[in-house]
Amino acid sequence: MGCGLGIPLIAAEPRIRAAVPGLLGVHGLAEDAAQVTVPVRFLVQWDDQMVPRDHSLALYDALASAEKTLHANPGKHGDVPPFEVDSSLRFFARHLN
Repeated sequence: MGCGLGIPLIAAEPRIRAAVPGLLGVHGLAEDAAQVTVPVRFLVQWDDQMVPRDHSLALYDALASAEKTLHANPGKHGDVPPFEVDSSLRFFARHLN
């Protein structure tokens, strides 16, 4: 539920300077996503059994950030590869230093 709670928070909180959401679809989040303008690294599991791929891609498309990247990996919902965590930490270091 991090993305479901995170997208509205990112949209509303001006102190947030970068975000790594994902693993969720657009349902109920499009309006808030349209307010997200910080740099975003968005994670998608290509074979996610809980979130249809097209819903995840629609949420990514709804993000208003000029600097956003889509990171899609094979596997089910909880199978985010460890290298994505390392890469996300580098993303935060780059944007928060």
